[in-house]
Amino acid sequence: MANIASQKKRNRQNLKRHLRNKAVRSELKTRVRKARAALAADADDAGELVRMAQKRLGKAAAKGIVHPRQAARRTSRMMKAARRQQAATGT
Repeated sequence: MANIASQKKRNRQNLKRHLRNKAVRSELKTRVRKARAALAADADDAGELVRMAQKRLGKAAAKGIVHPRQAARRTSRMMKAARRQQAATGT
């Protein structure tokens, strides 16, 4: 345990940030997983779920929670799957 007051404060800040980032990453994984499942099942709300997952990926990248290139890569792969599904159904 730190003895210096500034380090104690830094530890408290890091813990808060860690918990907040963990929650955001968890929500991100959930949204992406639901969007992929909706695309695979050809659900009616797949487009909306993909859009929301895309939005969360962009926000997480902007806030530095995930790397911007990782967010771009995951968005790109999700959109590629959405286009592939759209072409298969012919809508």
